[in-house]
Amino acid sequence: MPTIRLVPRGKSDHVTETVKSFGVRLRWWRDRRGVSQLDLAGTAGTTQRHLSFLESGRAAPSREMIRRLAAALDLPLRQQNELFLAAGYAPPWRESSLTAPELTRVNSALDYMLTQQEPYPAFIVDRRWRLLRANAGAGRLVEFLTGLAPADAGDGEPVNLAVALLSPDGLRPLIVNWQEVAVYFLRGVQADAIADATAETADLLARLLSLPGVPALSDIVPFEEPASPVLSIHFRRGDSSLRLFTTIATLGTPQDVTLQEIRIESFFPADDATARTFHDWAAVVGQPA
Repeated sequence: MPTIRLVPRGKSDHVTETVKSFGVRLRWWRDRRGVSQLDLAGTAGTTQRHLSFLESGRAAPSREMIRRLAAALDLPLRQQNELFLAAGYAPPWRESSLTAPELTRVNSALDYMLTQQEPYPAFIVDRRWRLLRANAGAGRLVEFLTGLAPADAGDGEPVNLAVALLSPDGLRPLIVNWQEVAVYFLRGVQADAIADATAETADLLARLLSLPGVPALSDIVPFEEPASPVLSIHFRRGDSSLRLFTTIATLGTPQDVTLQEIRIESFFPADDATARTFHDWAAVVGQPA
């Protein structure tokens, strides 16, 4: 059973306020996850009384206790760091640039995945769908749809694939089944906002929902008869059509904030005609098809 460390009288206001800040943040996360004090205490291996003291600021948490609570609440690494900081500890998880030397092996793996996806498109994005990297297949798809390279936002800012997908000035006019695709995508962003509870993800969701013509989160996608096994995105430009479905991969054991938040979205042809189109495009530029 963990020892309860009460904040003694005479401690500085900074220490007292730090403990209170941690308690407020812990209570907020517990409420957001819909977990009772008793259940959280049991999962974290402590007592309800100790947890109550932590939330009220009457006790200061140890680093080990913060780790247990963060794991029990299933907090992303970024939010775990914030919990440690609120308690007055240094954050345990680093946030590296993708170009950092310590990420060389991971970068090699990401590049390998992009290459293996050829001639079909693959994108690497961050938590909020900002484009970080793409393969040649992705470049050919974007060029076919928009005439632009995938990294060209026109204003020096990274392309946001979420905005590009849902905006009437983006890919929306080129997606035949845009309404269905939009509903599924918005619910995915909503799930992200619930999971990480950051203002940035909430702002992205609000921005997407404020776009004209965007469906409400409560909208229901009609069933097809017979229902297809996956929802494909049906692109059409002129007389040309492409039908693609996607998979999203993440690193399985990240110990870095940046690595936990990146995603690799890979597109696959949903029919033979789409597959032939991508192989033909690759053959024209002399790349392996």
